[in-house]
Amino acid sequence: MTSPQRILVVDDELSMREFLQILLEKEGYAAQTASNTSQALAVLQGGGIDLVISDIKMPGNSGLSFLEQMRAMGLATPLILITAYASAEDAVRAMKGGAFDYITKPFNVVEIKGIIKNALHSGPVLPAHDDPTSTRNGAESFQGIIGQSAEMKKIFDVIRRIAPTHANVLIQGESGTGKELVAQAIHNLSKAAPHKFVPIVCNAIPESLFESEVFGHVKGSFTGALANKTGLFAEANQGSVFLDEVGELTPMIQTKLLRIIQEREFKPVGSTETVKANVRIISASNRDLEQEVMEKRFREDLFYRLAVVPIRVPPLRERKGDVPLLVNHFLRKYATLFDKEITALSSYAMEVLMDYDFPGNVRELENIIERGVALENSHIILPESLTLATHRRQQALSGNEADADNHHGYFAMGLDEAVACLEKKLIRQALQQADGSKVKAAELLQVSFRSIRYKIKKYEID
Repeated sequence: MTSPQRILVVDDELSMREFLQILLEKEGYAAQTASNTSQALAVLQGGGIDLVISDIKMPGNSGLSFLEQMRAMGLATPLILITAYASAEDAVRAMKGGAFDYITKPFNVVEIKGIIKNALHSGPVLPAHDDPTSTRNGAESFQGIIGQSAEMKKIFDVIRRIAPTHANVLIQGESGTGKELVAQAIHNLSKAAPHKFVPIVCNAIPESLFESEVFGHVKGSFTGALANKTGLFAEANQGSVFLDEVGELTPMIQTKLLRIIQEREFKPVGSTETVKANVRIISASNRDLEQEVMEKRFREDLFYRLAVVPIRVPPLRERKGDVPLLVNHFLRKYATLFDKEITALSSYAMEVLMDYDFPGNVRELENIIERGVALENSHIILPESLTLATHRRQQALSGNEADADNHHGYFAMGLDEAVACLEKKLIRQALQQADGSKVKAAELLQVSFRSIRYKIKKYEID
């Protein structure tokens, strides 16, 4: 039988300690209490505590000083700070010091249950110090999002800062970059966490059914409406709605969505009664919505309502430093799933991946590793087991290489194709100058032999 998670409550008020202890034990946790920070530090040094809940204002040593002492001692236990005297200065100091959350009394019981659950799920925490983009405890992931690159750390920092607010968020990025994971992380760290996170794939619902699916309908409101239907917005009440591919909405639906965001209420199809829309709206699009607005395909007023906080998720080719982390994560996942003892990629296989553009982003990398694990018979994945979409790049190059020197130039291709086209030309020139020797060509281009061998194969250079 699994032991219950242990939570330490630190508060100088006996009534608050008893209240939280009863609440925690009812939820199945093992609760321990301390009346001051000295007692609490002694308990923590004994080990086994999964979470600390501490008051801020206490005689002698404050909760904020306690937090700083914990981190200085290398104690990475997540900590939730509570206070009856909220201040912006304390909140900033708490979050900068590595507190998981900062909540004010009197708090909502459902809300604190959700925060406790999320804190336990997040695992150990370390302070950000002076770098607001640093990851916690050197972990490879944040709320299930794998990454340690500077680009992802910035996103993690934004998520931490905006999650507790009720601001609408627009997440933009190419397909496969993990926009829904970002949306889920925002919900998980928000006050809406105890309630539902409801995804709505905007381009999967026909316009004729969109209102009924999203806002609901009453019996008899149209042919086929045989019973009342609760819409997805009502289902997400008090929680979050995730509008995936929001850029695909038709003009008519954009108008109706704008009205709901503005008025925070809606009427189910065929109903005369108004329903309150108490939800946070998180949207995502693989289109450049600002460009869509400029070209009159997306309503400007709706864009600004949705993009109160914009987040851009970078494509994988812009955060190549995260590739090894992602590879190891997917390798463990699929080796377990397929019951195979595959523990690593060969160094050349990893080099091949590091030199690849990943047009399908993280989703494509996962697919590559899943297929590699399925095909590989040894304990290490070799390059032959990696299936990359080089044919797509090759088709583009063969059609465009001849155009590079004409009046269209490289600008007509786009950056990726132009760089690949130029790279192919330089390799050919180096091989010609080296009399066909790949070793000498690699020296001329100042790259490794493995790299030039891979590129020759990639571009099918004779």
